[in-house]
Amino acid sequence: MALSRRNLLRGGLYGASAAALAPALSACGSIAEAASSTGGIQYWNPFTGGDGGLMKTMVAQVERRVPGLDAESIVLEGGSSYYTKLAMSSAGGRAPDLAVMHMSRLAGYAPGGLLDAWDMDTLAEFGVTAAQLNADVFRRGHHDGVPYAIPLDTHPFVVFFDREVMAKADLVDSEGHLVPLKSPAGYLDAAERLRDVTKGGMGPVFGHVGDMAQSWRMFWSLYRQTGAEFDLTGRRIGIDRDTAVEIVGFMQKLTAPDCKHMDVGIAVGSFSSRSAPMIFSGEWDVLSFSQVKGIDLGAAPFPQLYDRPASWADSHAFVLPHQNDPDPQRRRTTHRLVAELLKASLTWAGAGHIPAYLPVVESRKYRSLEPQADYAAAAEATALEPSAWFMGAGSDAQGQMCQAMQPALIGTGTAAQAVDDMVSAINFFLGKPNPA
Repeated sequence: MALSRRNLLRGGLYGASAAALAPALSACGSIAEAASSTGGIQYWNPFTGGDGGLMKTMVAQVERRVPGLDAESIVLEGGSSYYTKLAMSSAGGRAPDLAVMHMSRLAGYAPGGLLDAWDMDTLAEFGVTAAQLNADVFRRGHHDGVPYAIPLDTHPFVVFFDREVMAKADLVDSEGHLVPLKSPAGYLDAAERLRDVTKGGMGPVFGHVGDMAQSWRMFWSLYRQTGAEFDLTGRRIGIDRDTAVEIVGFMQKLTAPDCKHMDVGIAVGSFSSRSAPMIFSGEWDVLSFSQVKGIDLGAAPFPQLYDRPASWADSHAFVLPHQNDPDPQRRRTTHRLVAELLKASLTWAGAGHIPAYLPVVESRKYRSLEPQADYAAAAEATALEPSAWFMGAGSDAQGQMCQAMQPALIGTGTAAQAVDDMVSAINFFLGKPNPA
């Protein structure tokens, strides 16, 4: 039977109440019974490749550590198809027990009753409290003051660099850490110094051509460093147009001359071949860069060039897809599974992601990870995606922001026109209702 939006909202409220009012079973209660009576806890996630292997390892670690805890992991194709399936499963009464969602997509799901709330008291019974989670991303996981997402990590935009070359240009300190660049002019000066000391005369690289995320990540990092307004609560965007034009104008200088027409693959290849000494990229590239032969790999949070530190970031988070009548024991076991996965997230840090569970980040083992520990501070100055139903990972809006900037970055358009096109795209989405 089709569900109306009102029934969805009622279902969301009921699901949240059921989770909150679940009977207080003992922490060592019948996990095996809850998981095995109707199969293991069904867990959807979009993780493939290196991420997929590490998540599989984490689940296996948890199952060994907690006898009777069984997770039935189902890996689905990521991107828009994943989020469509997630919404349809919640609306159609076929939701899994647990799913991973980018925190940036939460605004399109929680308000429409497609998710159920987490019971923080139950998580606390299993050793995970709100105070032990990264405060920024945990706060972002709330809707109307209620937690609908538990963060697994923060994955920010960072810089990787070749310490040997950076040292020749006097851009690292005695411990191999990136020196402060302080301003756009400071960055441009550093880039020119790197061109002077590299064999091929190449400076920092940034792959953006044809990509539906990279230019937006760069813009959002720099724009948030200014503290300028970016308000999506009305029918039209509230934005400091002059500052936005200034940022795109600086991005034009940043991409010229080395990466004016460079896509992500060429940028990664340039750094991996040691032709380029520095690259702006996501921390998820740490595994491949660590395997570059002969490199002394360094990393740092996205450089502060304006008034305050900030770098684009998103977060993989655990959510409870809405169920009309969740089984209390099964829901309790799902809380246990998430608590244990958070505790096992040192393994997840191997992919470059910064764990949201603070006891792991503060541990000696995490601090010994190189170069992950060198950019861990990025989790303290995150520029999380703007909160709106149409924004977030893999969204059409994110892609349109990149398309709007592309002409300016390759030299066929102006910064002012790029910003006007970005504003028009956002206003189009603001004029539409949330489909959920």
